[in-house]
Amino acid sequence: MKTENKKYILIVDDEEVNREILKEMFRDDKYELTEAVNGEEAVARLKEKSDFDLVLLDIVMPIMDGFGVLQFMHEQEMLDEIPVILITSEDALDSEDQAYSYGVADVIHKPFYPHIVKRRSNNIIELYQNKRDMEQRLKEQEEELIAKDKKIRENNEFMIETLSSVVEARSAETGEHTRRIKYFTRIMLKYLMKYFPKYGITQDQIDEISRASALHDIGKIGIADAILLKPGRLTPEEFEIMKTHTTIGCDILEKSYKDKNSDFYTYAYNICRHHHERWDGKGYPDKLVGDEIPIYTQVVAIADVYDALVSPRVYKSAYANNIAYDMIMNGECGQFSPDVLECFGLAKEDFFNIVEVIKMFDFS
Repeated sequence: MKTENKKYILIVDDEEVNREILKEMFRDDKYELTEAVNGEEAVARLKEKSDFDLVLLDIVMPIMDGFGVLQFMHEQEMLDEIPVILITSEDALDSEDQAYSYGVADVIHKPFYPHIVKRRSNNIIELYQNKRDMEQRLKEQEEELIAKDKKIRENNEFMIETLSSVVEARSAETGEHTRRIKYFTRIMLKYLMKYFPKYGITQDQIDEISRASALHDIGKIGIADAILLKPGRLTPEEFEIMKTHTTIGCDILEKSYKDKNSDFYTYAYNICRHHHERWDGKGYPDKLVGDEIPIYTQVVAIADVYDALVSPRVYKSAYANNIAYDMIMNGECGQFSPDVLECFGLAKEDFFNIVEVIKMFDFS
């Protein structure tokens, strides 16, 4: 076990006089020294102890030379953690170049001056220690950022669940509806990412957009029960009021969500406001046309329409899956982007078998 502040040095040289000179240099309480008389012994010592602070390595040795040791350390990915100072009597430039190609920290030629070797050794040990300390600090900072990101996600989930629960309390079908929309949205986005790379959808976006999709109907909190729960079709006047749930939802988000620069807020806001827009500009509330509607909002819109068709409502019975699919593809339920319709076609069987799809995908 390493003692704190003590530096562990492996001295590798086949000449005893050289080992004694190096040992004498570092003979005080700050250093713990280990010797090896050839490369094979050095490899054995490195296998026994992989956290040396420095290796002082000769090149020309019997049985296994210094390059053999460097090759072993390279294969074991030790050279990034353990600095090596090569001590050699060779003047050949190619040997020095070969040593540096392995990533040695320094090359010192024999005969050497002990005080220079010690100074260089201490400098290199300190440099590598600072590097390890910096890596540790970066790792800790990364862990802190991951923890903060997890906390933000948990807060998002809490807000989603809270708002969805409030909506669910207002309308018996809305709670399950929002959960299904998350599933349908995730399925569609996976197909969009795979078959329509031009949109640049990533896995992280799929996660965020799917969560945000559950908030698409939160504006219904502000719609009167007489309209929201009416057991029949709405009058034109009542429908105009119902349409305001899109902007009411945006008002709720704006007042309740602090980080308005976050991707999640952008997704949730656009989904709330524009999930009833239509490709031909005949939707609401802003009558957006074509690509003015964000692609992820179009995905939520078609998922919303499909779920509304296959689910019973106070004013209608549920349509069969294939009938609902044909109604959407034939344009009976509004106009959608050709890409979104193609994506919907690819996801058809998944939508029809939603229970199996839920098992297949991780929706956590």
